[in-house]
Amino acid sequence: MPKSPSGKRKPVSVLAIDVGGTHVKVLVTGHRTPVKIDSGPAMTPRKMVTAVRKAAAQWKYDRVSIGYPGPVLHGKPVSEPHNLGPGWVGFDFQKAFGHPVKLINDAAMQAIGSYEGRRMLFLGLGTGLGTALIVDGVLQPMELAHLPYKKGQTYEDYIGLRGLERLGKKKWRRHVAEVITTLKNALEADYVVLGGGNAKFLKELPPGTQLGSNEHAFKGGFRLWQPAWSSL
Repeated sequence: MPKSPSGKRKPVSVLAIDVGGTHVKVLVTGHRTPVKIDSGPAMTPRKMVTAVRKAAAQWKYDRVSIGYPGPVLHGKPVSEPHNLGPGWVGFDFQKAFGHPVKLINDAAMQAIGSYEGRRMLFLGLGTGLGTALIVDGVLQPMELAHLPYKKGQTYEDYIGLRGLERLGKKKWRRHVAEVITTLKNALEADYVVLGGGNAKFLKELPPGTQLGSNEHAFKGGFRLWQPAWSSL
């Protein structure tokens, strides 16, 4: 944590970036209203950094947290995102932003912001399907989205955006409930938190399930620099 001229440690100001398949959302410590930037298949990491730095030009920050829509190992993307442009693997985010950067899976970042103790499963119902498990304060990012589910298709094919558009809301809701129950039981979760933009289309939730908030992604980004999560 940086020190002020008096020698006392001052609070760290964090720029939290939630990278999604349709939007990149950005918020800095101390502010309430995030900035939303269009993304999509043409969004490369360089374009993302340029757009974020422009959007955050009036904000002061000394740390950056990035929620990335894909698998992350040791703070680096290990595969290209399914719904964005190329070039993310191997990109130097710290050099591009000029500040220390922590990059984790986007579902994991939102899970950290949603966590209230015990054993929690997080499912992000967005363009794809984000998954993370936190057990007694220990984060376990997961990649369940592309595991087989039904008829040769994956969990994400059914309860991600493509599934919602193909099945319609009524059938999609049934599959979401089935997947929640299956994964909750298999992973012995005490509770399930649902995030992502499509969670708002659900009418009823299975037992032990609660709606989260997309704002928890920013809360998770801020928490990443706290001592409890410093190993990430």
